[in-house]
Amino acid sequence: MTDFLHDPIALAQALIRQPTVNPCHDGAQDVLADALESLGFRTKRYHFDGVDNLYARLGGASPNFCFAGHTDVVPIGDAAGWTVDPFGAEIRNGVMYGRGTSDMKGAIAAFVAAAARYLADHGAPQGSISLLITGDEEGPGLHGTRRLLPAIIADGEVIDHCIVGEPTSEDVIADIVKNGRRGSLNAVIKAVGKQGHAAYPEKSANPMPVLLDALQKLRDMKLDNGSPGFQPSNLEITTIDVGNAAHNVIPAQATAKFNIRFNPNHTGDQLMARITDLISTTERGVTVTVDQRVTGEAFYTQPGKLTDIIVSAVKAETGREPALTTGGGTSDARYIKDVCPVAELGVRNEMAHKVDECIPVDEIETLCRIYYRLLASYFAAA
Repeated sequence: MTDFLHDPIALAQALIRQPTVNPCHDGAQDVLADALESLGFRTKRYHFDGVDNLYARLGGASPNFCFAGHTDVVPIGDAAGWTVDPFGAEIRNGVMYGRGTSDMKGAIAAFVAAAARYLADHGAPQGSISLLITGDEEGPGLHGTRRLLPAIIADGEVIDHCIVGEPTSEDVIADIVKNGRRGSLNAVIKAVGKQGHAAYPEKSANPMPVLLDALQKLRDMKLDNGSPGFQPSNLEITTIDVGNAAHNVIPAQATAKFNIRFNPNHTGDQLMARITDLISTTERGVTVTVDQRVTGEAFYTQPGKLTDIIVSAVKAETGREPALTTGGGTSDARYIKDVCPVAELGVRNEMAHKVDECIPVDEIETLCRIYYRLLASYFAAA
């Protein structure tokens, strides 16, 4: 077991061979719990509405350095398009194939192996190492980290710093560290009028012109010019739907969807209130309403202790200094940022969620060595 735990490649294969497509019973967490317990971690499983979650901790003192990740994966998609068993974790020419290699079982394996190597070289840290692992990141996200964090806090746990193993790298391993993320707002606009004959518009209420006016108001709405570490917020109209197959019929209703990716100049509540005031109306016999949902708030971890040791670990291992960025989509760091400083670093994201998802095994090993240096630096400075 000792050699297995020091080898991130073997551990990644063991995790990938568990077909943990969301929603699922998370057999990968069974493998993970056994591995961590053999290293001396205390583990506890948290089951919320059919979702498996895991928290593990070695030590009881502060500071507590946490790795956060997820063992659930997206569906395999076109099964016929795969050239390998999606859950076989086969290695071909130095590349490991399988669903979850990059997003994100490879990173989980790298961190566990890094912890095993650290403990073998240094013994127990002056502080604690923990893992916060969810089974609901690739799905609705209702019963994973957003419920797991309050549960462990209620159990008396305190996390001081956290790194999330999302696949952040772009061109080469560890070229990107995410120290923030934009927030995301999804909305559906509905314009309801009165159906009628196109030749007699006075006898109907066409929702389309009113909807288009509302969309133009949104396009004209000034959001911001950016904020420290962030690009300007952007609004994208993603679809307009009427479902009207006839040329001579004025439809009864029309809908449109849009998404806003916003920086810390805004909160989700502020944006939703602003949008409601801007476009909710009744005019020309048409009522416009908007249904909005914020899937994540913007956050920013100021460059400091956490980012410094991550950047130093990457530079010492690769000879390159990674860029700190805030681009891309949302992640579970949007919940963790309410508890402690958090940043993200994982393997390359080029093949995430794709058919024949894969990652070179040397990238998993390199990430493991970076995580090892991170742990060593963190507890040396504690």
